[in-house]
Amino acid sequence: MKTKKFKIQKREIIVILITLVVGLSLGGFFFGNSSSNNADNHNHVVTQEAEHTIWTCSMHPQIREDGPGSCPICGMDLIPLVNDVGTEEVGPDEIQMTKAAMKLAEVQTYIVEEGSPEKSVSLFGKVMADERNMSELTARFGGRIEKLYVNFTGQSVKKGQKLASIYSPELNTARQELLDAVKHKDANPSFYKATRNKLKLWELTDKQIKAIEQGKQSDIYFDVLSPISGTVTRRDVAIGDYVKEGTPLFEVINLSKVWVMFDAYESDLPWIKLGDTITFTAKSLPGNTYTAKVSYIDPIVNSKTRVVKVRVNMNNKNMDFKPGMFVNGILKSQIAEGSSKILIPKTSILWTGKRAVVYVKVPNREIPSFVYREITLGPDAGEYYVVANGLAEGEEIASSGVFKIDASAQLLGKPSMMNPEGGKISTGHNHGGKKMTAEEMEEFEKQEKSKTESTDTPMEFKMQLGKVVDQYLILKDAFVKTDEKAVESAAQKTLDALNKVDMNLLTGESHLKWMKLKKPITDNLTGIIQMKGIEMKRSHFSIVSDKLTEAIEEFGVHSTKTASLYLEFCPMAFDNTGAYWVSETKEISNPYFGDVMLKCGEVKKEL
Repeated sequence: MKTKKFKIQKREIIVILITLVVGLSLGGFFFGNSSSNNADNHNHVVTQEAEHTIWTCSMHPQIREDGPGSCPICGMDLIPLVNDVGTEEVGPDEIQMTKAAMKLAEVQTYIVEEGSPEKSVSLFGKVMADERNMSELTARFGGRIEKLYVNFTGQSVKKGQKLASIYSPELNTARQELLDAVKHKDANPSFYKATRNKLKLWELTDKQIKAIEQGKQSDIYFDVLSPISGTVTRRDVAIGDYVKEGTPLFEVINLSKVWVMFDAYESDLPWIKLGDTITFTAKSLPGNTYTAKVSYIDPIVNSKTRVVKVRVNMNNKNMDFKPGMFVNGILKSQIAEGSSKILIPKTSILWTGKRAVVYVKVPNREIPSFVYREITLGPDAGEYYVVANGLAEGEEIASSGVFKIDASAQLLGKPSMMNPEGGKISTGHNHGGKKMTAEEMEEFEKQEKSKTESTDTPMEFKMQLGKVVDQYLILKDAFVKTDEKAVESAAQKTLDALNKVDMNLLTGESHLKWMKLKKPITDNLTGIIQMKGIEMKRSHFSIVSDKLTEAIEEFGVHSTKTASLYLEFCPMAFDNTGAYWVSETKEISNPYFGDVMLKCGEVKKEL
């Protein structure tokens, strides 16, 4: 029995061992190959991914490079691209930015909505005499000043008060004629009427004429009487002066009512209408605030200062307001009372002066995407602009970081502020697109050269324009130093140089183009000279810079001060609408802010 039991156990052990061996062999066959294949596949994928790693900028994801380096836009270190862009198709003009890139670029968006545009318009004004209460006294007949009853200007007089006495042989003859006509009044009434009217034309009053008729005025002197009550603001004669007909004698003004005339720029006119309330103060009347309603808006814009006169009427019984006194006013207005207009923040707009540009966020995109769009702007509404055309309520636009989006668009050759038609630009880097071929680069340089040089512009004209540019650069430096007196002096010298440019050196279309450019340059240089306040002068300077840049590009220039000129741009000027200037160096010295933001700006191109 024991021997049999042992044999059974031995047989079972042998079966189990054989089963294990077979199982291990099969497992090695299947699982071993699979592991080997997976390892190979893994190594292959890693190798392939390593071979095709694309490096990008976290701030500007449109940058694509084959290896590590620095971003050509912001200089940040490039990082390996993480495939979080998704598989959605995007339009050819769209600029994609990851959420991380938007955060780093400080891009914020704004939902376009309608509202009631409001604005506080700052106005600078001056007290003036009411022209309806002014009287200019001139001699109606020749004679000699025998007596003066007004000895100094500023003296108050009443209506009918004597101002002077005149001896006039001519008037004495007319008086005698009237006395003779009175004697024959019934027989010859027409002669009587004619002699009487002759004295009236000489501004004798009915009372004076009646006194002559009655023989009560036998004195050979005739009195000059004040036609109104007021203040003698001018005296043009002295005792013993001989005067002829038409000689000025006195000016009398009633100052119980005065005008306050404010200067309003063209851009402010849509906000000003008759009946609007202006609140103003005067430095000579500290602590007092006055209000009045707009009673008149000048229908003509001053061609030199580019302002329109806006008038309010003020009672002046206490003579607080003196003609010539300066005042500062604020007019709060709604351009669309009872209605709504589309409003967008000023920070969302890129404005070249000719085009207003925004970047609209494309809806329903997994990755934020923006497209370039030109819009038509309405009036300036404080921190906002009214949009006349180009945007609809509910659309989303970039409200900050717009310049960084635009820079990305330029590098990608997509429509942008400086290149609305799109197309690649040469930057010296391969930014994921194709570099220009030698032929394309040559053609590009030819086009640029044709823009900046005029083959038919005489050298003499370029030299004369160069003298204007030399003075302009001095003007620019004066703005950098915020020296108002130096600005006015440099503006005058620039204007003098401009007036010496001989437009007869140009012919045909070039002659007409120069005439169109010269006028706004002249007008705005004059504005810099005449207008008070450095900020007002800077607004004129921006227009001078724009037009002078056009002239430099159109005609070419030969400057004795510098061999190179650069067009530079400050995006923060004039409430973030931006402004350009011309400089002889690449180093930024901002003429619109001076020391406050001296280095704000960038070089746009070399002229």
